[in-house]
Amino acid sequence: MEYDTKGKVLKKAVVWKELYFYRKSDALYQITVEFCKRFLPAHGDRTVDQMVQAARSGKQNIVEGSEDGQTSSEMEIKLMNVARSSLQELRADYQDYLNTHHLSTWDASYERQRKLREFCHSHNDFRDYEPLLSKINDEVMANLALTLCHQTDKMMCAYIEKLEKQFVTEGGIKERMYAARTGYRQEQDAYMKKLEAENAALKKRIKELEEEVKKLRKD
Repeated sequence: MEYDTKGKVLKKAVVWKELYFYRKSDALYQITVEFCKRFLPAHGDRTVDQMVQAARSGKQNIVEGSEDGQTSSEMEIKLMNVARSSLQELRADYQDYLNTHHLSTWDASYERQRKLREFCHSHNDFRDYEPLLSKINDEVMANLALTLCHQTDKMMCAYIEKLEKQFVTEGGIKERMYAARTGYRQEQDAYMKKLEAENAALKKRIKELEEEVKKLRKD
């Protein structure tokens, strides 16, 4: 008997390396490492470790969330939110840097910010930003990082909302396992009923043939 179940227990794997917000978070991590090297003291300032760890946590929790998402929708949503929280913490650190050094946070209406926003929107990978870093000062780099933080967060909010809707409609792994088992039993029951109907039809035909044979013998 061939059996093709439609029930799926494991969710389709997400290729996290292809997610735009992961690629931006990876670029943000590497930009943050470079920012700390250039503009913060190498020793005696906890801000360096805090910023680098927040940036790393952002991208790593996206990876872990995507991997765990195959078996646990709840864990995927949780880790994606942890990633968001880490990047929000990083954004606050960049904002603090600008404030304490009396530098400007570029307003949305500012022409340089508009161009920066457009550039970040269309460039996702660190290689797009790397050639620029040695040519820009701390104000520009901090505003660049803030723009990436904002865009990454916006993408992640939309992605988490999608995950939450999927969880409501499809459930977690327990619900998918139940649906898969139920679907399997239903198809088995349908197959057995089909066999029973075919068997009954064969018995009827055999009886008809036996009657025909009896008539032929009498003749």
